[in-house]
Amino acid sequence: MAKIFIIGLPRTGTTSISVALLECGFKVAHTAFTQQAFELADVVSDSPCFSDYQQLDRLFPGSKFVYLQRDLSKWLPSMQRLLVKMAPHLVPKTGHFNPVLKRSFEQTFTLSDNNLLTDAHLSACYEKHQQQVNTYFNGRSDLLSINISEQGSLASLMAFLELDYQGEQQFPHLNQGSQVSNWKAYKHKNKINSLSAGKHHRKFFDYHCA
Repeated sequence: MAKIFIIGLPRTGTTSISVALLECGFKVAHTAFTQQAFELADVVSDSPCFSDYQQLDRLFPGSKFVYLQRDLSKWLPSMQRLLVKMAPHLVPKTGHFNPVLKRSFEQTFTLSDNNLLTDAHLSACYEKHQQQVNTYFNGRSDLLSINISEQGSLASLMAFLELDYQGEQQFPHLNQGSQVSNWKAYKHKNKINSLSAGKHHRKFFDYHCA
C-alpha cells in the first residue's frame, strides 16, 4: 500500500509537517519502529525514514517522499541540542532507545565520531544525506523538497499530494528552541503509536527478505 514518507533529518520540521498532515485526515506516525506502525500509518516521518527511504521505496511501491530542507545556520544548533539530550540513550548496549532509532542515527550521523557535535561534522552529515536523497530520486516525480519556513511551502505540499486544502496557509511551528517533545503532547485521534503491535508483534521489517 502506497504511503507518504517524510525523509528530512531531525530538526528540519518533521513534527510540524506531521501535525499538518494529521489535520488533513491522515493517520500519522512520527517515528515508527515496528512493521505494524508502518502498515497502520498513511504517513511516517523522522526515524527511520531518513535513513531507510530506499528500502521503504521498495516495500511500498507508489509511495511519495517529502524531503525537508533547513538553513544550516538554524539546523546546526538545534541538532546539537538534540544530540546532547539523546546521546546517552543512543549508546549501543546501554542506551534505552529503540534499536531501530539507534541504528538510524548511527547510520546517518556516525555517533562514535569524536567530532560528532562540531559544525563541520554535522554539516557534512547533512550535505551527504541531501546529496544521497537527490541522487536516488534523480529524474523521478515522487519526491518533493521543501523548507517549511518558506512562504508557499504548505501549498506546495498540498499540490504534491493532490489535496484540495483550504486550511492554514503556513505550517504550525512546533518543537522550537529546546523543546523536543511536542509530538507526545499533541493529542489527535489519527496519531499512530511508533511501537504499535499486531500480528507482527513489535517486529521491524526484515529488509533482507523484503
